Amino acid sequence: MPNRLSAPARARLTPTPRRTRPIDGPVPILVTALLWGTTGTASSLAPGGAPATGIGAAALVLGGLLLFLTDRTAWSLPRRCGTRERWLLAAGAVAVAGYPLTFYPAVPRAGVAVATVIALGSAPVFTGLLAWLTRQGRPGGRWAGATALAVLGCAVLVLGPELAGGGRAVDLLGVLLATLSGLSFAVYSLIAGRLIGGGRPAAGVMGAMFGGAAVLVLPVLLLGDLHWLASARGAGVVLHLGVVTTFLAYRLYGHGLRHTPAQTATTLTLAEPAVAAVLGVAALGERLPAASWCGLAVLAAGLAFLALPERR
Repeated sequence: MPNRLSAPARARLTPTPRRTRPIDGPVPILVTALLWGTTGTASSLAPGGAPATGIGAAALVLGGLLLFLTDRTAWSLPRRCGTRERWLLAAGAVAVAGYPLTFYPAVPRAGVAVATVIALGSAPVFTGLLAWLTRQGRPGGRWAGATALAVLGCAVLVLGPELAGGGRAVDLLGVLLATLSGLSFAVYSLIAGRLIGGGRPAAGVMGAMFGGAAVLVLPVLLLGDLHWLASARGAGVVLHLGVVTTFLAYRLYGHGLRHTPAQTATTLTLAEPAVAAVLGVAALGERLPAASWCGLAVLAAGLAFLALPERR
């Protein structure tokens, strides 16, 4: 039977594709990066002699348990999942645990600036490649251009002081550890994005993965020196890192992954070193050379290009 509707009427009945608003996806991820940017300033307030790995492990144990215990769907998610999804949750927990166990040891070997650039700069690249290899989405030209711009700005921003004052010898093991931390971040971001995109609750996915990771790193914490944790400063630092930069931040990150591809999300988290640099200037009295401010502008341009909605 021929369609008797006029062209304007058919146009009115055609469903309009929904757009992802910045407030749903990019904004929660950028707020997450803002919270992560306070990590360096908070860690610098830890008591002298506190091991970097112990600080990261303590923060993950506290934040991971909070993510797991405060959401009932995280308790039942492994039972309600199929075998394949259970393996994905387990792999995600291992990747979450791998990040602090590789990044924090990389810092004293490669330096804070180099380790940060390698870890955060490699994560979007790994995410794009892994997403393409696992058929979770082929990265487009918009993502590639914005990511290249953001990674370049991040490198100039963070490495600016070292470039101005002379570099240090490259520690290959430190570079390798920082690269592994970027790979870990990419892996659990992709796994979380896949499970959340498949209909699983964001808070439940994050709670299950981080709860499992907390159990995995608990022996690292208990076998280390815990005297620093008994002081008021040590407990305050871990409280901030566990509640703010882990619990609250990853709740927001999970919400953002529901509306944003993992490739885009990991690129947007490159805002973290920008926040850390500004906090260092404002709170710790640090000074940035002109090159770093130029890198900050390039980084902001790349993130703005990626975060703004694309015209249709």
